[in-house]
Amino acid sequence: MTKTSMQSYSFTWTDPDGTPRASAVAYDRISADRRRSELEAAGASDIDEVPVKPGELPTGKA
Repeated sequence: MTKTSMQSYSFTWTDPDGTPRASAVAYDRISADRRRSELEAAGASDIDEVPVKPGELPTGKA
């Protein structure tokens, strides 16, 4: 039997006003691509996609 593992992604970014942020949810590949586009359209900078394991979220930017 083959074990299948789904990769999840989260983000850290900086809002246009300079506030560092981190995702409170994890995204599958398609949703992560959509979220990156939303962040870019909103003027976010320093967008980092972070691979995460189930139940894990990224830490915020320092």
